Amino acid sequence: MAELDSPESIAVYLNAASPPTHLRLPGTPVLRPARRFWTIRALSAEMQRNPPDVLFVPAHVIPPVHPRSVVTIHDLGYLVEPDCHDPRHRRQLAWSTRWNCRAANGIIAVSHQTRRDLIELLGVHPEKIRVIYHGVDTRFSPATDAAVAQIRAELALPDRFVLAVGSLHSRKNLGRLIAAFERLAPAHPELGLVLVGSPGWNAESIFERIAQSPFRTRIRAPGFVRNDQLPALYSAAAVMAFVSLYEGFGLPVVESMACGTPVVTSERSSLPEIGGDAALLVDPTDVDAIAAGIDRVLSSAATGQELRTRGLARARSFSWQDCAKETLVFLRSIRDNS
Repeated sequence: MAELDSPESIAVYLNAASPPTHLRLPGTPVLRPARRFWTIRALSAEMQRNPPDVLFVPAHVIPPVHPRSVVTIHDLGYLVEPDCHDPRHRRQLAWSTRWNCRAANGIIAVSHQTRRDLIELLGVHPEKIRVIYHGVDTRFSPATDAAVAQIRAELALPDRFVLAVGSLHSRKNLGRLIAAFERLAPAHPELGLVLVGSPGWNAESIFERIAQSPFRTRIRAPGFVRNDQLPALYSAAAVMAFVSLYEGFGLPVVESMACGTPVVTSERSSLPEIGGDAALLVDPTDVDAIAAGIDRVLSSAATGQELRTRGLARARSFSWQDCAKETLVFLRSIRDNS
């Protein structure tokens, strides 16, 4: 939003000693409250001393003392898939999400699925919610052959592989993806499975599942991969499989499409909405369906090419510039309707 041509000034509140390097905010004040309980104590005090016209909370908790506020709700996974969350974290999310919904004057939902969940599960008034999609960073585009060769060498990637991107978390349904890979492996002896992401809730069960697989030598879990490495990683993959049980948006789907890599994803939650006709949808609870979807891409050059073409076009409809513009319009509407 700071890059938009608008008369408003933007103040950024951080609990860090210095702003992250990716914040390019020339002439924008950055306030740094104390670290401990900063939204409850220091940010509340700052709101009392020097309140902005509108406080925008994209991924945190609205402070107890606050002006007119807008909050982004990304998903209600803790309610839809409670067994996929740490009980303590689930309780924290239950409190903070309900508080944010009550305290906010406006709510941004990152998909129509999240909007429906807010209405149906938390009873939020529909008029309070505005759907604004995430964007995809411009760095995500088909990588050069040199960049692909470099990422292959850095991560010791197989020549042909199925890629999954996201935290190693129960909600990502990686156990069934591994089982689907095991169905495919005998017919595709050159194929590998690469699971990229930091360990999340119940990651131990995923590592145990890999260790028990008869094809464990063909499954790689390299851990966290930097954002600047992701475009080449997506581009190197034969297919990106994102068969999560629930997502509020599903950013890896759009990133993969922007890199020209075919996507197989879940027919549940927001993923059909985000993937549109540019992704192959499967039942995430059916291992055979997951395997069949991946095999369809691997075995049919025409299917793969069609998904690449549609995916590149679909990805262009998700822009951070558009997201920023729509967010600013919504913030102004909340400010002006006080």
